[in-house]
Amino acid sequence: MEKLMRIISMAPLLLLLSLPFALAGHDYNQALSKSILFFEAQRSGYLPRNQRVTWRANSGLNDGKASGLDLVGGYYDAGDNVKFGLPMAFTITMMSWSIIEYGKQLAASGELGHALEAVKWGTDYLIKAHPEPNVLYGEVGDGNSDHYCWQRPEDMTTDRHAYKIDPSNPGSDLAGETAAAMAAASIVFHRSNPAYASELLHHAYQLFDFADKYRGKYDSSITIAQKYYRSVSGYNDELLWAAAWLYQASNNQYYLNYLGKNGDSMGGTGWAMTEFGWDVKYAGVQTLVAKFLMQGKAGLHAPVFERYHQKAEYFMCGLIGKGSRNVQKTPGGLIFRQRWNNMQFVSSASFLATVYSDYLTSSRGTLKCAAGNVAPSQLLSFAKYQVDYILGDNPRATSYMVGYGNNYPQRIHHRGSSIVSIKVDRKFVACRQGYATWYTRKTSDPNLLTGAVVGGPDAYDNFADERDNYEQTEPATYNNAPLLGILARLGGGHGGYNQLLPVVVPAPNPVVAKPKPAPKPKLTPTPASSASPIAIEQKLTTSWNDKGKTYYRYSITVTNKSYKTLKDLKLSISKLYGPLWGLTKSGDSYGFPKWLSSLPAGKSLEFVYIHSASPADVLVSSYNLA
Repeated sequence: MEKLMRIISMAPLLLLLSLPFALAGHDYNQALSKSILFFEAQRSGYLPRNQRVTWRANSGLNDGKASGLDLVGGYYDAGDNVKFGLPMAFTITMMSWSIIEYGKQLAASGELGHALEAVKWGTDYLIKAHPEPNVLYGEVGDGNSDHYCWQRPEDMTTDRHAYKIDPSNPGSDLAGETAAAMAAASIVFHRSNPAYASELLHHAYQLFDFADKYRGKYDSSITIAQKYYRSVSGYNDELLWAAAWLYQASNNQYYLNYLGKNGDSMGGTGWAMTEFGWDVKYAGVQTLVAKFLMQGKAGLHAPVFERYHQKAEYFMCGLIGKGSRNVQKTPGGLIFRQRWNNMQFVSSASFLATVYSDYLTSSRGTLKCAAGNVAPSQLLSFAKYQVDYILGDNPRATSYMVGYGNNYPQRIHHRGSSIVSIKVDRKFVACRQGYATWYTRKTSDPNLLTGAVVGGPDAYDNFADERDNYEQTEPATYNNAPLLGILARLGGGHGGYNQLLPVVVPAPNPVVAKPKPAPKPKLTPTPASSASPIAIEQKLTTSWNDKGKTYYRYSITVTNKSYKTLKDLKLSISKLYGPLWGLTKSGDSYGFPKWLSSLPAGKSLEFVYIHSASPADVLVSSYNLA
């Protein structure tokens, strides 16, 4: 688990002279499959029937119960059993960005369906963690008591208190990152699950408003997180980051204007970065805004966006050793930022280099560095070198991805993988018993944590495969998330398409062994006149059981069948017994959501609601055609 981060200057680049190892070709698609599989080992909650990491079982089933909420689900961040909201949201943002940029390659590899499931496992939890517009639960569990014990997640007896932010105890960084995750994921599901995408975007809007209106650092409100995920960079980077993702998701000019008006004052155009990760987002913001500039979307903000662009190029030039301040590297050529889980910075920086290379190629541009102009291909070559190092092309000939290659870490700092599976031995492992019986063992882990990328070597390429060497042998979800995109790109190639065109994530191929759905209730069609210019279609999208009660999620599509623009729509919805997303309520009726003022001819609007009854009655009360 990452503890503290500091924004410090990078040391000068170490010169690469000769390397005592041989480069070999890698199976990037195999590495991609394994890297996605790791997320299934990190799942908390009720595991689905199609769970592929079979040594894991259900855990954390009472999360949120003491607060009167269902906070079951989500991901454990690393080798412990705590659910930390900030790194979890960043993980989901980066997985989503990987799919947005390289969804076609993921589909070609057969892994798009698994990648979408990995994102949705996280966003389903984030929806639960955001029960009110200005309330967000940012942590479940206590790192102090959790680290005192060494237990399987299925056995854990540690405190599962849920910690939240609200207007009195704000956390703009946490709310901003969660808004970014929801917005990015809404793009991912826009085609395959539009109702769910609309639900995510609704939460993203609310979370951004909450983050921007009630400003403060989350670790000043959830103080117990300071020892583990302290927000050193503050919250301005997350506000800009969230605005960039909301603009990509909604095309709403408000968020583009936010980036333009606040870029200078919030550091977006000022910070010259040599790192990118769960705490410091500036390099990511600068990369996205540079993309907007290349797409010709800057408008009146072009001068400000050009300053973002310059800082993005500063970051890229520093990665390849051609900037005015270059990142430090090991003698073997790996980016080195810090001893504790250094690999998180390697994967995140390599991802930015990959997408920026493709942005430049699509715009027919070059990278402008202090050492001169650089072809985009050099950025991709840099990213490939970093990934190849992770996969085994390094002085130790060690793969730092568990289960890939023939020589990978065997003694991972991870509670679940280091203790015998509960499916093999159901004897309860007590809090301190785990340390005495399992933690100190010198043998290999009983469970293979396939795909996990560990913290990695030190500044001199040295690595000790020991369970108590948590700085080097502990994995983390945010190490893997950016790799999804890079591995898909390296395995599938560019594909010859313009990376600056509007995003279309392909629909995934069906994934086998899906859990059987709950019996569907009998649906009654929504009353509507066949001559009406407005068509309303209602359908059940999913259902689940909780404490003996069956809940249903319904998706409603409203289509303008006329040849004119639909305005001032008012809907009457009765027999509704749960929350609704995607419309704005006014008195007893519902109208367009706040981001939509009209519906053009032939276009559709979707909204969603959840309750434990048959479909609600949805009727058109009034409208205008113009």
